[in-house]
Amino acid sequence: MRMVDIIAKKRDGKELTAEEIQFFIQGYTNGDIPDYQASSLAMAIFFQDMNDRERADLTMAMVNSGETIDLSAIDGIKVDKHSTGGVGDTTTLVLAPLVAALDIPVAKMSGRGLGHTGGTIDKLEAIEGFHVEISKEEFVKLVNEHKIAVIGQSGNLTPADKKLYALRDVTGTVNSIPLIASSIMSKKIAAGSDAIVLDVKTGAGAFMKTVEEAKELAKAMVSIGNSVGRKTMAVISDMSQPLGYAIGNALEVREAIDTLQGKGPADLEELCLALGSQMVYLAGKATSLEEAEEKLREVMRNGKALDKFKEFIRNQGGNEQVVDRPELLPQAAYQIQVPAEQDGVVAAITADEIGTAAMKLGAGRATKESDIDLAVGLMLNKKIGDTVRKGESLVTIHANREEVDEVIRMIREHIQIADHAVAPQLVYDVVTG
Repeated sequence: MRMVDIIAKKRDGKELTAEEIQFFIQGYTNGDIPDYQASSLAMAIFFQDMNDRERADLTMAMVNSGETIDLSAIDGIKVDKHSTGGVGDTTTLVLAPLVAALDIPVAKMSGRGLGHTGGTIDKLEAIEGFHVEISKEEFVKLVNEHKIAVIGQSGNLTPADKKLYALRDVTGTVNSIPLIASSIMSKKIAAGSDAIVLDVKTGAGAFMKTVEEAKELAKAMVSIGNSVGRKTMAVISDMSQPLGYAIGNALEVREAIDTLQGKGPADLEELCLALGSQMVYLAGKATSLEEAEEKLREVMRNGKALDKFKEFIRNQGGNEQVVDRPELLPQAAYQIQVPAEQDGVVAAITADEIGTAAMKLGAGRATKESDIDLAVGLMLNKKIGDTVRKGESLVTIHANREEVDEVIRMIREHIQIADHAVAPQLVYDVVTG
């Protein structure tokens, strides 16, 4: 088998066999296939696409390129959730205890943030004492006994994906449905869950800018998951503005606590219930999404979800008192208001740019080596469709320095006020496969 023949075959729009895909992934991971041939095949896939079977074979070849996590020692159906990225996306902090409160095992592997996208691990580490560096044995034990644990991502999951993504990033082949779908799904499948719920973002702050693109990606990932034996569903959700009000690690933990008490932002609660309903349904704990949602609402009402969050924090070394006393979370030295310069209605909030403004305060990392400040961030006081008076605060900046002129400038540039506006729809579609 020769790599040049595989490239030519896909270039001409023909279907690759499972053996050819495996040959490519194994050879590229081992260093036997050079970057120029891998980038050539990626470009051929970019233009010629792949069918459902090829996409599934590519995904599983990447899964098998490195370590996989065996969760079989955990009782019950393990359900994982993945978001394609966003600003103020606090869903994991809410969903994990919410779903676990219904005795559904949530064995979650999460990462750290980079750029304007926050990482779940960083948010949890805003809680004093909380640690994610636990052994696999302790991880399994916690999930079996308490239905919930979060651990940092393993270093050797899907090495083929890491290598191929770095190549795609510099060869103009990132925006390809089969390559994106196999990249995301390979990591989720390697992490060992039985079922996967996907939150596919669309809008200015998302990778997929249109609803149609997001649907295409969601359908591709759901097809891959179901075809390789993982029950998979997806939600298409809006990221034209940040989710919720909080952007920043400690601020988002506080917002998650509010949401588990039923007092959080309406959009964050709505999305958590939409995603959580799919998780409960796939775990076999409800016969319909409607029944699943009602069960989730009940554990929010009766306090079981909040109790589960406390238990989760305690089990991983954190100070559970932050749930009742959020002031124990890291606090920024300065709170600076950004007033509106005119009357009107908030017409647009550019999510990724607002996320970048928070990163410049220290809430996110410009590079993997950057340190982050867990206390700083932004609190939105207005969302799209809200009326505002001149002088009324649009955003509260939580900073550990007084000089924030650049951040204020970015906020003013990327929050537009007009005569009228319509708030965007939050959930556009559900893909069930």
